[in-house]
Amino acid sequence: MRAIAVANQKGGVGKTTTSVNLAEGLARLGRRVCLIDLDPQAHATLHVGVMPGEHTCSAYNVLVEGEPLAAATQAVSDNLWVVPSHLDLSAVEVALAGRAGREAILRERIATDPMCQGDGVAAFDFLIVDCPPSLGLLSLNAMAAVDEVLLPLQPHFLALHGLSKLLETIELSADHLNPRLRLLGVALCLYEAGTRLATEVGRDVEAFFAEASQRHPAWRDARVFQTRIRRNIRLAEAPSFGQSIFSYAADSNGAADYHDLAAEVDAAVLPSRQPATVAPLRQVA
Repeated sequence: MRAIAVANQKGGVGKTTTSVNLAEGLARLGRRVCLIDLDPQAHATLHVGVMPGEHTCSAYNVLVEGEPLAAATQAVSDNLWVVPSHLDLSAVEVALAGRAGREAILRERIATDPMCQGDGVAAFDFLIVDCPPSLGLLSLNAMAAVDEVLLPLQPHFLALHGLSKLLETIELSADHLNPRLRLLGVALCLYEAGTRLATEVGRDVEAFFAEASQRHPAWRDARVFQTRIRRNIRLAEAPSFGQSIFSYAADSNGAADYHDLAAEVDAAVLPSRQPATVAPLRQVA
């Protein structure tokens, strides 16, 4: 199993949209995927059609009360499971104040979960963690638990300003919490094809990582994914229906873009595995 945190401390850049639709895209490629929602806003939970609090166990119970990951895991579609968020996660820093090793609780829960650690047909292939738009304890738990970080980035010059802060966080996490942590790459979201700004920012980000060979090992091999997630009204509408873009608008640009991104991520992360086959899209409900 490979675990990927989708993280950006800036809100409104497509982080949760990417977490949910990447997870669903990988599931439709035949991979078994678990989506963990660590954002107290619970947007990823709502996006997959689960109401926060309707299940007796959530990510809060896993982190604070010692519940096993399996107790909070719910099936939501073919090959896709979710560990739902809860508003109580907003108080996790207070609830865990003073607890030794509080940054590694999620890693411990994953290490003892049979579907995360097994090699059989029932084991997960991917774990996708939707991080909150901050670099606090919840994001640190994700960084300590995963193999890679995927960074959704809006092609805007102000968005580049936060890139250095996230890279610094990845460096510190790799040095002190999780030596295997790496930045998998950057996915450009809310992309407006044909605009000069999007083209220039995309080119600048690619040049930055192309020249990163002498940088910190946690991110010097990162890439900019070739798939651009185009700005698409269907992507904005889908969460209000509790559906991924594949269920809500299978023929939209958003569905096509996230299908392509999922295929890129799958090939980058599991290159030695048998290539995934495309599952048929379900009809829009």
